Amino acid sequence: MQMITSKDNQRVKNLIKLQSSARFRRQSGLFLAEGLRVCRDAMLSRAEIKTLYLTEAALEKYSDKLAGLIDYAGEAVLLSDAVFSHVSDTQNPQGVLCTIKTLDKTLQSATIKNGGKFLALDNVQDPNNLGTVLRSAEAFGVSGVILSNDCCDIYNPKVVRGSMGAVFRVPFLVCGTVAEFLGEYPELVSYAAVVDSNAERITDISFGDSCVAVIGNEGNGLKQETVSACQHKITIPMNGNAESLNASAAATVIIWEMLR
Repeated sequence: MQMITSKDNQRVKNLIKLQSSARFRRQSGLFLAEGLRVCRDAMLSRAEIKTLYLTEAALEKYSDKLAGLIDYAGEAVLLSDAVFSHVSDTQNPQGVLCTIKTLDKTLQSATIKNGGKFLALDNVQDPNNLGTVLRSAEAFGVSGVILSNDCCDIYNPKVVRGSMGAVFRVPFLVCGTVAEFLGEYPELVSYAAVVDSNAERITDISFGDSCVAVIGNEGNGLKQETVSACQHKITIPMNGNAESLNASAAATVIIWEMLR
């Protein structure tokens, strides 16, 4: 197994770019997953692992769990501890990292037209929020997630890690804007999640079999054009003093109500 000990190695430089650049991820058709559990999730989900990067310590510590992963990956490469720390996105790296081909999980038009319960995200920027939303979407059985093109990159390493493997399994679609998406699929009953006492309380809604709930940006909420494109405005009733919920918390409540 090849060992890389230099930070100037081209592979190492590419790993750094994959960590930090959505543009490079798009150009290369690759993204990163770090950590033993996430890498094994990629394998179990049949994602295409191009290269598995390991430290010698990880190879020794996790030998049993890594055996199948090494066989599954296109290739396995050792990194020195110093180089792995250099490319890692975590404070206490396990010494397990892989590059994965971008996923074939894109929602197809026919699938959407056949109905389902979808979640749309409008300019959600925090990768931790997006990861949590994907995790909740998988847990409760959302048909798919739609992301406006100004959302954070779904292949951001923090999204991949925070989704706990859901990114490998939840169907998704990146569109221009959510308003454009809603215009293309008028058969979906659309619900804009807003902080508005005049909106319908989510606990009073009976979601049908073809619907989409729309969540907005963490700080600014939904764009006005998105709200105008939706057929209904809904709000989560709260008894405390907080004005609003975190985007991922709001999404989880809405998903629960939509799917129950």
